[in-house]
Amino acid sequence: MNPRLDGRAIAVMTLLCLIWGGQQVLVKLAIADGLPPALQAGLRSLFSTLLLLLWIGWREGAGGFWRLCRRDHTLVPGVIMALLFGGEFLLLYAGLTRTTASRAVLFLYTAPFFVALGVHFLVPGEQLAARQVVGLVLAFAGVAIAFADGLRHAGAGGSVLGDLMVTLAAMTWAAVTVMVKAVKGLQRISAAKVLLYQLAGSIPILLGAALLKGEGGAIFHAGPIAYASLAYQSVIVAFASYLAWFWLIGLYPAGRLAAFSFLTPLFGMLAGIVVLHEPASVFLALALMAVAAGLYLVNASPRPAARASGSYADG
Repeated sequence: MNPRLDGRAIAVMTLLCLIWGGQQVLVKLAIADGLPPALQAGLRSLFSTLLLLLWIGWREGAGGFWRLCRRDHTLVPGVIMALLFGGEFLLLYAGLTRTTASRAVLFLYTAPFFVALGVHFLVPGEQLAARQVVGLVLAFAGVAIAFADGLRHAGAGGSVLGDLMVTLAAMTWAAVTVMVKAVKGLQRISAAKVLLYQLAGSIPILLGAALLKGEGGAIFHAGPIAYASLAYQSVIVAFASYLAWFWLIGLYPAGRLAAFSFLTPLFGMLAGIVVLHEPASVFLALALMAVAAGLYLVNASPRPAARASGSYADG
């Protein structure tokens, strides 16, 4: 494993942050063009699952499918992950109907802070260092500023309810990540199987919710922008970008790569302003800077002395 990030890693990671940051804009464009939130999320999981299975078959053949299906005592945690993953996207997509994409990406990317708190208590060797505590304080200060800004500008495309729903989505996303780190059985299986549990397991949850909400008929009436957005979300975001991420963490330290996550809310906010002409305020910009700084501090690699003492473990 390369201990430092080279130009290739930096370029790919920056591209991934750009892709992830723009996802909320794509969801809102699809909703506006007639594809409701739960149905959109369910179809995204369905198409991404099919692509993942095709990729596994191409890469590993019939043996790959056998390894996915064999008994490894991960079914129960896998089902729990699927429930959390499905809940995350129900909350996120519904929240995007009640708040702006610029605000949503900020609240969604509080997830790393909830991960840091979770692993501090549940994963041996991953307790928070002083720098990470400062990062958490900065991040939550940014979230407080963003909520206050939402109260000041209620009705201007955002709402406190929408912000809360996206924050809950971030918490469920963090819970899935903490599970992968804390449950030993999940650590032993392939990344493809972990992803498959989440994508495939969320299909009945999301499509079931869509049917209960009466969204099923929209599949025949949505416009071309909605389907272009869905195709991009399924192929580029939920399939290709996740595989690229797994490829990167197999070659480079995950902690150094994760430090780039501060770029994602920045790209997301810029996309919301440029593409959707969403309002931006000084307070929201301050909130973004606080969250980005907090993300960097939580995820940045420690100094060599700190690493040698065992005070911090890359996540």
